[in-house]
Amino acid sequence: MNILVSAQAGAQLGSLLVFVAIARWYVAPWLSARGRAEALIALLWLHVFRYVALQVFAAQHEGFPASTDVALEIAIGDVGGAALAFAAIVLLRQRAFAGILVSWILVIETITDTILNIRGGIEEHLMGAATGVVWMILMFFVPAVVVGIGLIAGQLITRRHEALAADRRNHEPFGAGLPQGHT
Repeated sequence: MNILVSAQAGAQLGSLLVFVAIARWYVAPWLSARGRAEALIALLWLHVFRYVALQVFAAQHEGFPASTDVALEIAIGDVGGAALAFAAIVLLRQRAFAGILVSWILVIETITDTILNIRGGIEEHLMGAATGVVWMILMFFVPAVVVGIGLIAGQLITRRHEALAADRRNHEPFGAGLPQGHT
């Protein structure tokens, strides 16, 4: 194992552990004080930016040794995840149960995408090959996405009997008590 592989693996593991600590100490308590839909929406926003994976094509041009097939797999999986996350947000803002279903589809899609990306990276010996923006994405954004999808799955499982419209802080509908625009 060369030093670049060790550095990348160590940085990813370090970021993953830091994000788990942040999630446990700060994010989970914050989520528990929110209604089900509001908590899910907050978590889903991270996934909307997964289209950053399109950077893989620029990285190929700069020398990142991913094949076109692996680059397409990365891009399609993450752009698809971004679209699912945004669709789930739109549906949850309308308090539509379909938002829960789309959130579950996102969880399944993200787990599958992560496994396929790991497999492709192993097959093409990409671990340790990342530099520049790709390195930053892999070291910080990917661990955040992994922890984020775990938090979404946790919210979907532990709060499955909770209504979408309730606000846990004051039992008013989501957004009640917020200042309204002038008409």
